[in-house]
Amino acid sequence: MLNMTEIGSENAGPPVIVAHGLLGSGKNLGGIARRLAESGRRVVLVDMRNHGDSFHDPDHSYAALADDLASVIEAKGSPADVLGHSMGGKAAMMLALTHPDLVRRLMVLDIAPYAYSHTQSGYIDAMEAVRLDGLKLRSQADAQMAENIPEPGVRAFLLQSLDLKSDPPRWRANLTALRDQMSNLVGWPDAPKASFQGPVLFLAGGQSDYCREPQVQAIREYFPQAKIKFLAGAGHWLHADRPTEVADAAAEFMG
Repeated sequence: MLNMTEIGSENAGPPVIVAHGLLGSGKNLGGIARRLAESGRRVVLVDMRNHGDSFHDPDHSYAALADDLASVIEAKGSPADVLGHSMGGKAAMMLALTHPDLVRRLMVLDIAPYAYSHTQSGYIDAMEAVRLDGLKLRSQADAQMAENIPEPGVRAFLLQSLDLKSDPPRWRANLTALRDQMSNLVGWPDAPKASFQGPVLFLAGGQSDYCREPQVQAIREYFPQAKIKFLAGAGHWLHADRPTEVADAAAEFMG
């Protein structure tokens, strides 16, 4: 079972399952979760496999990630509303396509059921290049990563996965498995050729290139009831760029 954190009332009806993106953890979407809890929902933040405090496994396919989410929903109460960003969004989409009976509403942040051509292996390279022996402060790791990643915000995000309490320090993310599975992570499986008929909201960053015309066509194929909205001034990490707007949209859509 995935590591998870629950907030909100246990008697608040169907739970909202929240799935984070690559190299993140459940707490990355804490702002959205708190807003949903304030609106009266019960929210379950999960650490996806090979991330955070969840188990490590060489299989990081979207079929496996969807099955993990299905197990959480079956344990916490089904059907559930599901929200996912990036990798977590793809896992949530695969869940809705393969276990439609478990999903009431689906909200996806800045990703589509589409095989992208980019790679995130450069981030893994930068993380693996950090000299962990003798490391005492996160700022020391940040200084090392700055040689390869100039954006402070990206480094801060990645460094949330650094466990300084471990002796020696370690990355919580299973970097080996994620590198090995990168083509699957940025891709999208050929099957299933199903569609999900329930309510779906795709919220995309206006400055992101993850949801353009080819991706919108793919969304329409798999999710014919989907509403697609673009958030001006936001990039791929739209919940960090426009936290209030994203959280409000989630609370409105999830009811």
